[in-house]
Amino acid sequence: MKDFLAVRGIAFESVNVLEGDGLEKLRALGARSVPVVARGGKFVFAQVIKDVVAFLDLREDTGPALSPTDLAARYERVLTAAVATVRQMPDGALANTLPNRPRSWRVLMHHVFQIPTEFLDALAEDRVLAYENLVAGPPADMATSAAIAAFGEALRRRFADWWREGGRDLDFSRPFHAYFGETTLHEMFERTVWHSTQHVRQVQSLLQQAGIAPDDPLGPEAIRGLPLTDRVWDE
Repeated sequence: MKDFLAVRGIAFESVNVLEGDGLEKLRALGARSVPVVARGGKFVFAQVIKDVVAFLDLREDTGPALSPTDLAARYERVLTAAVATVRQMPDGALANTLPNRPRSWRVLMHHVFQIPTEFLDALAEDRVLAYENLVAGPPADMATSAAIAAFGEALRRRFADWWREGGRDLDFSRPFHAYFGETTLHEMFERTVWHSTQHVRQVQSLLQQAGIAPDDPLGPEAIRGLPLTDRVWDE
């Protein structure tokens, strides 16, 4: 979201809810999760770009650039790379913490696959996509890179089966309900894909910090058509 605002020349103040009175400011707005964009005491959840565009009264076409079929193909590519990358991560690095965030590498690696897990679960159970499930951490017995990779591979296969066995035939213009409000299935699918993609790029960056080159690196083509920039980490 910082990049989205910056490239449009929109001045903003970035507030980290984990620092100072950031969380108090969030609660004062009435928001219960992040990210949000606020102005004049009002706010909008920033999970869906079109909501931000409407909130800021920008004149832009914000629909997904990629079709559901293209998103599915992209996700297969990203999830395959994610599994390969997680397998490479040394177990001794899993307890390391992320830059400027109290989250371990292990939790981030699991989160890559928890994102599509909650998306598929919400669809299968015909319910609202829940924030608590989206950010749920790995179980205690998922303590090695191999265990997280196994979870990821099972998820990758589940996603492929879902797409092949009926997902591709869904009406992606239909409403989809998430913790931040109503969107379309197409927009939520796009968000699921780019959300995981950004985190895979981060995990690959961490792997490089550990002195290991990713076997299946994501290049510029992995983010083409998604609302992502070259930046891998927030400042």
